[in-house]
Amino acid sequence: MNQEAYFIGVSGGSGSGKTCFINDLKAKCTNQSVCFISLDDYYHPRDKQETDQNGIKNFDLPESIDSESLYQDIQKLKSGEHVTKEEYTFNNEQKEGKDISYTPSKIYIIEGLFIYHYKKLNALFDLKLFIDAREVSKVIRRVRRDRLERNYPLEDVLYRYEKHVMPSYDQFISLYKKDVDIVINNNRSYDTALEVVYAYIEKRLHSA
Repeated sequence: MNQEAYFIGVSGGSGSGKTCFINDLKAKCTNQSVCFISLDDYYHPRDKQETDQNGIKNFDLPESIDSESLYQDIQKLKSGEHVTKEEYTFNNEQKEGKDISYTPSKIYIIEGLFIYHYKKLNALFDLKLFIDAREVSKVIRRVRRDRLERNYPLEDVLYRYEKHVMPSYDQFISLYKKDVDIVINNNRSYDTALEVVYAYIEKRLHSA
């Protein structure tokens, strides 16, 4: 298992479409030899998050994530151990977190904002993808997601985007775009890129 494990990273700015891309890819990859892991499920608890000058919790910092715990879970998976953890619900009282099970696999697809920022995690990836989109598209998608999925007020969503999301993207995310293998433009659709990535995964699975 250790020699066969292949790691694919999927990063990009908030609202770029990473999660939608992963969900569509997951729907295609019904093979049990593909394991999907989201960085979002490794956030530190709310009381450990940093606050800005206005006392607002900032979830858009690399320190917001328990990256060491993620790295340790990946090592367990590579060793053949199963991993179970609870879904992170972003303090949405209307959503109940469910248990997530990760199974040792031939291919691991890890998605998240800062996956290329953490050195130990970055070193694992065999293939690096970056989902990109225009700023206006990212803002609209972020508003829709945070309003519907996380139950955040609109004013709060816009404040966080301006004060937290944009500075974080410039400092911790965008600079890694030049080092990835494939940049997927998601201004209108990523359908073609989705088919290409899926075909590549299938090829690796069948040739393993």
